[in-house]
Amino acid sequence: MTIYYCSSEHGDDNAGGTSPNEAWRTLTKLRSLTLNPGDGIALERGSQFERDYLHLTGAHGTPKRPITIGAYGNEALPRPAIHCDGEGVWFEDYHAPIGGCPHRSKGEVSTALLLFDCSYIEVRDVEISNRRLDDSDGHAYNDLDVMDRTGVTVIAQEYGTCRHIVLEHLYVHDVHGNVYDKHMANGGIYVIAHFPNDPARAKRRIARFDDVRILNNTVRDVNRWGIGVGYTAYLNYIDNGGKDADGTWNNTFDYGDGRISNETIATYGATNVLIEGNTVERAGGDAITVMYCDRPIIRHNVSREAAAQICDDIYTATLNDKVAAAIWPWRCKNALFEYNMAFDTLNADQGNGDGQAWDADYGDGTIYRHNYSHNNSGGAVMFCNEKAVNSEFYNNVSDRDRMGAIDIPRNPDAFIHDNVFIIATDAEPLRTARADGTARIEHNMFISAETRPGHAQWHPRGSHIEYRGNTYLGFANLPEDDNNNISNIPDNTQLISFIDPTALS
Repeated sequence: MTIYYCSSEHGDDNAGGTSPNEAWRTLTKLRSLTLNPGDGIALERGSQFERDYLHLTGAHGTPKRPITIGAYGNEALPRPAIHCDGEGVWFEDYHAPIGGCPHRSKGEVSTALLLFDCSYIEVRDVEISNRRLDDSDGHAYNDLDVMDRTGVTVIAQEYGTCRHIVLEHLYVHDVHGNVYDKHMANGGIYVIAHFPNDPARAKRRIARFDDVRILNNTVRDVNRWGIGVGYTAYLNYIDNGGKDADGTWNNTFDYGDGRISNETIATYGATNVLIEGNTVERAGGDAITVMYCDRPIIRHNVSREAAAQICDDIYTATLNDKVAAAIWPWRCKNALFEYNMAFDTLNADQGNGDGQAWDADYGDGTIYRHNYSHNNSGGAVMFCNEKAVNSEFYNNVSDRDRMGAIDIPRNPDAFIHDNVFIIATDAEPLRTARADGTARIEHNMFISAETRPGHAQWHPRGSHIEYRGNTYLGFANLPEDDNNNISNIPDNTQLISFIDPTALS
């Protein structure tokens, strides 16, 4: 077992590198290491690695002897920092189409920390940034062809299943990537599976992840994604991708009725994914998303001011995918979201087609429970379109989320029960402009935040909603078909006086 040391303040690239007194000065030599089980990389606290980067390929630990990357030295000093600033350019290639425009599937990416085909590797206590310092590339910041950037990227491609990836206590900030790209490595922390270089190997050695833990990180001012885990070229198998006569994937997909088989997602998707204790602030797009994961757990995370750049004055080069929410799944099986908080998701009134705290999106069996949301511009929760199936939302609190607390565009089902919805004065219980989906809404408490009786459009034309046993406070009218409602208290002044949104946020 060998630990390799690096210090921007006290190191020397001509030294041995295997003790604090013989530390290297830059990350250059670390990039060429062959790391064995139990080996580690230690960066001295207080170090600032400017315009530098750390890329590792094929580093494999074992369950009992993982490879580690972390900090050493005076604990009173700041954690070591890698400020990539556009260096560390590599070429990403999914080797397959990955969805409609503008989802690019290949191109150059700048990444500060890249783990390519690595397993049993743990990274802790490092600061990472990847700033855009000027327009020397000839593009404005929000041009469509700006290079993608990430703070941390983890890729599975040639090795098969990459196991036990731990990213913990990282501070990732100021990653100025492409405003528009959703599924290239583009944002704070991104975990992605590609097809291998040889397409004949795609099903013989499936590139995927098992045991991904993203824990207690802080991610600020990154673009486009905050934390994204599990996007994969193997969506072509999960989503029944079409092929041309010559056998080439043709970027068409058949989602069926939305359900995802246990066998399919376990074979091609990411398993044992845990995203816990992270704080994501001012993500340009979405804060935290799991994609193509089997039973992921997302808990005790905080999103604040997500979708900061999904707006009419920045997102101008295309209208495609001008949408972002805070914490949500895409095409996952039985995703569980619990004890999360989402505040102030932005721009639903400035061109962002979403803006919710939560979004059950084209998933099978999504559960939200025990979560808290406040002042999200597009509402509390969306059940997104025809392929969002078996969704359940219960024991959550929505405090003055704007526009419409519940958003049900064309979804086939949603069970919404035992929640508290405090309806803002400029909002509705339902986002009625597109409430044409299906839902059971039972045993919830709806509280109007107005001190005088408000008005609510409870049952928009075209929707298929069953209300039962809800409590209503401060409304002038009720859903006509909720014959089992517990009560309606028109004067809720005394109750509202106890609610201080500044204390809750």
